[in-house]
Amino acid sequence: MHTLRQAEGYLELDMPEAALKVLNQLGDSDVLGAHGLYLFGEALRSMERYCEALVPLSKVATLAPEDPHVSLALAWCYKRVGRLENAINSMERALQYSADCAILHYNLACYLSLAQRVRRSLNHLSRAFTLDPKLRDLVDDELDFDPIRSDPGFVALMNLVA
Repeated sequence: MHTLRQAEGYLELDMPEAALKVLNQLGDSDVLGAHGLYLFGEALRSMERYCEALVPLSKVATLAPEDPHVSLALAWCYKRVGRLENAINSMERALQYSADCAILHYNLACYLSLAQRVRRSLNHLSRAFTLDPKLRDLVDDELDFDPIRSDPGFVALMNLVA
């Protein structure tokens, strides 16, 4: 559909307000379908309207549970509205469909770190590094790992030669 491609273009150009305007022309969420709902949620997420973004992203997560992008966006919003357990659950569900997706393991490790679940966080972080060694470069700047950064297991994992 032309309107959805137009909304995608606006999101790629970092113009979420324009994307929302185009998507709103389609009417209610039933018309948007899974992809349109995802774009609607992404536009709201880009505008830091996380609570509002949860509505369309939750709907699309039900329609397309196998899409890791949806789960990542949904978890991102849950974290930012203080619903860490929901973020963890979203990542765990996503891994049921995409067990070898490095970024899902990485993000789950972040959320588990924030929840002080050190062993599980380190397991997922290690798996993320195995799947994509470049993710190791992100850890130093990732504040989500601050709660476990001094843990001996974390230190050992970070000192392993990739």
